Amino acid sequence: MALFKDILHSDESLFKNELALDYSFLPKILPHREEQQRYIAAIIKPLLEGRNGKNLFIYGAPGIGKTAAIRHVINELGEETDEVMPIYINCWQKNSTFKILCEICEQLGYKLTHNKRTEELFAIAKNMLNKKATVFAFDEADKLEEIDFLYDILEEIYKKSILLITNDKEWLDNLDDRVKSRLLPEMLEFKPYNLEETKDVLRQRVQYAFVPNVLENEAFESIVKKTAECQDIRLGLHLMREAASIAEDKSSRKIKPEHANVAIAKIDQFVIKKISDLTDEEQSILEIIKKNSEKKIGELYLIYKDEGGDLVYKSFQRKIEKLEKNKFVSVKKTSGGVDGNTSIVKYATETRKLTEF
Repeated sequence: MALFKDILHSDESLFKNELALDYSFLPKILPHREEQQRYIAAIIKPLLEGRNGKNLFIYGAPGIGKTAAIRHVINELGEETDEVMPIYINCWQKNSTFKILCEICEQLGYKLTHNKRTEELFAIAKNMLNKKATVFAFDEADKLEEIDFLYDILEEIYKKSILLITNDKEWLDNLDDRVKSRLLPEMLEFKPYNLEETKDVLRQRVQYAFVPNVLENEAFESIVKKTAECQDIRLGLHLMREAASIAEDKSSRKIKPEHANVAIAKIDQFVIKKISDLTDEEQSILEIIKKNSEKKIGELYLIYKDEGGDLVYKSFQRKIEKLEKNKFVSVKKTSGGVDGNTSIVKYATETRKLTEF
């Protein structure tokens, strides 16, 4: 009898490269984002010809390949030429003009940023940047607390393309008019992967991450289905890592459907979106709902306006829809009665466990 055939030994692992399940891992080929990458490259291409580049506003839901596509294009640009300087900044981490200018100087190789004023840093960066062309990629742009640097770049850097990447399409509408009128960006929407595209993306990561043939097909299909439902590749990567860890804990040589099902059951207790991921505007609307749960959406909008909110009603409705999608609130539509058709918005009071993928 092969009593120990399916038991994983203590010095063995199902993982070939666990880092391949990190969302920041960049595969050599990015499935189903070729068209978007070509569009981004076309925006930048004039810089390669000695002309000024175009600007681009990139938007779409979290976890659908925006950052990876940008990084692919920037990497290929670096292989193509030394005459265009790529500057990539995550605005979640660098959210003020001073922090961004420090980061730009660091990427340009200027390290003496300590005790320098913002104006001094920009003068240093400007002098270096204007010797070449530059692609600026500002990821998570909706997390910026200041945008002064954008105005300065638009006015004083000669040859550049500015790429603004965000989850929130409406962020551009609220941009300062003096910046918006100079930016005049083209628009590029990233749409969620469909079921088959999700399967291709996750299958590629399986090949990088696991020893061959350890992930059973039924387990993989369950993870793909859950990921496609949630429209977030980060979830699929997390589920594969979690299912593999569960299998290893049980000394199994295979990642079986029961391991995937346990991982999925766990994830149903979590939400991908954390309150801190919301914009300040969304957080303030959520707080209004929390204090006025189970009121009509029109009543909530009047409270929002009384507290100084400046969104129009349609934009306010879209914010509510986003909060509902991410399970911060529930919306119950009613019909008939003295008010006709309306929506009752209820704050999600149940315990919500939070995690990052």
